Amino acid sequence: MTRSDAQDALALLWRGTAEVIGFDALKKKLDKGDRLRVKAGFDPTAPDLHLGHLVLLQKLRQFQQLGHEILFVIGDFTAMIGDPTGKNVTRQPLSREDVLRNAETYQEQVFRVLDPDATRVVFNSDWLRDLGADGMVRLAARHTVARMLEREDFAKRFGAQQPIAIHEFLYPLIQGYDSVVLRADVELGGTDQRFNLLVGRQLQEGDGQPPQAIMMMPILEGLDGVQKMSKSLGNYVGIAEAPTEMFGKLMSVSDTLMWRYFELLSDRSSAGIDDLRASVDAGTNPRDIKLALAGELVERFHGVGAGDAARDAFLARFQRKEVPNDLPEQLISTDEAGGNTLAQVLKAAGLVSSTSEAHRLVKQGAVKIDGERAGDGNAPCADGEAHLYQVGKRRFARLRLA
Repeated sequence: MTRSDAQDALALLWRGTAEVIGFDALKKKLDKGDRLRVKAGFDPTAPDLHLGHLVLLQKLRQFQQLGHEILFVIGDFTAMIGDPTGKNVTRQPLSREDVLRNAETYQEQVFRVLDPDATRVVFNSDWLRDLGADGMVRLAARHTVARMLEREDFAKRFGAQQPIAIHEFLYPLIQGYDSVVLRADVELGGTDQRFNLLVGRQLQEGDGQPPQAIMMMPILEGLDGVQKMSKSLGNYVGIAEAPTEMFGKLMSVSDTLMWRYFELLSDRSSAGIDDLRASVDAGTNPRDIKLALAGELVERFHGVGAGDAARDAFLARFQRKEVPNDLPEQLISTDEAGGNTLAQVLKAAGLVSSTSEAHRLVKQGAVKIDGERAGDGNAPCADGEAHLYQVGKRRFARLRLA
């Protein structure tokens, strides 16, 4: 690798990072050409990955493309404890069955980003189950309650006399112990994981290992541009979503937020992104740049040609106000829906998450049937013939009730 290539590689790795701890030692290893063990952990607490997860996956991919060993840690053991980071109440542990079911979809989805032949997927239950009660006690003895209460979220809850369960103190210790077992050189995590990541360094040093470098990535804002991307908040883009749905959601982000998505999610070079910014400053419509971003991400997750097809569908639907002509007819059983009111039918069809959301959207004028605005969420829907239901600008379904 030439000096210029090495500088480009370093620039790629530093791009988008919020903070690097152990920078000098990490840079020295990279300058020497050492092959590093790069770790990131993901607790399978929900079945699907979204673009918020992609921020870390993208950085793993960049390390992978530079020849480093990638350790994708599925926290099937830690997920049963529940990460207390940012929580103001004790998080309920998940069942083993839920965790394993979610872990299966994680493995399927992560290889849409990472090279499966160059990725080592590990489950932290493989070593944590063998740790045993005596090992857990020895691990707990390596940290103090005072140090735990330095964590901002724990300190707030303690000060407000809100409960902190003992098992929550174990979470950062166990995450850190993963780094000891895997002898990680680098661990990636979000800025909200700072405390947990530092515990890993401490435990490694106590075990006689060189402490891992920590590379912290920003927390990606969701489609609302305000709160962290989250499925529970409904402001997410799932990496397994249909191409047209993914494309439409990405086109809804603000012109300002678009640049953050480019920096953290795009494969374009920093110079290429700067060129796009310059073109907007020179008068290019930001929408045209956003079309390129949406197309790139759809293409990554759905293959060659998917981005162009989603773009064409988007333009047809929203510029020329066309309804998708390939909508399959969906049969809705009013018995299973709990009735035949508009709100119940919309929920059963998956167009809304709840009947209360349906009522709210109807009141806002965001629901149409065969192009006509609906006025009452409690109005009965007609049986027999199929009708076109539309919620907002992007959600369509051709429904027939039975």
